[in-house]
Amino acid sequence: MKQIRSILVITLAALVAACSGMPAGGNNPPATTMEPEAYRIGVGDTVSVHVWRNPELSQTIIVRPDGFISMPLMGDVSAEGMEPEALAAEISAGLSEVIRSPEVTVMVNSPVSAEYRNRVRITGQVGSPLSVPYRQGMTVLDLVLESGGLTDFAAGGRAVMHRHTGTEYESFSLDLNAILDNGDMRTNYVVQPGDVISVPRKQLLRGEL
Repeated sequence: MKQIRSILVITLAALVAACSGMPAGGNNPPATTMEPEAYRIGVGDTVSVHVWRNPELSQTIIVRPDGFISMPLMGDVSAEGMEPEALAAEISAGLSEVIRSPEVTVMVNSPVSAEYRNRVRITGQVGSPLSVPYRQGMTVLDLVLESGGLTDFAAGGRAVMHRHTGTEYESFSLDLNAILDNGDMRTNYVVQPGDVISVPRKQLLRGEL
């Protein structure tokens, strides 16, 4: 009876391991180690500039493609790449030449530019190369399927995922053929914002054609 029970436990454990579509956490590439940075304003962002006791100077504006916003009494002000507090200080300094002790606050209402910094991408020999917003829980397989799968010329066994891990980009090998053809999920990594998957073309010299 004990022997039968042990066999059942081992069998169940094997089934659970086989059915889990995700690789074990220890098999995933290292997570991004960069410290969260203060938000920097980008092109397309909508910002609200509030000047205390001066409602005629307060406004909500979109950062233009050239990275500037237009302020009453000041003209064009460079906003791209600046933290909201820094932009508020710059506007306050400019307005201080025409009004006494201006108190300025800047808020980002619609951080459109952040979407592009937090995208994930797949390029190369896939149906439709993609750049899509990151969604929590996304995997390599999700991106491959969303891109329409591999083309007939894809060297899926030599695909690579590029990830910024702190100071530089690192590359991690993917076996997309094993994932798609055999259900081998060992390289079906969970993606992170900024990841780029590259699928190369088959080469005759490698015997892939």
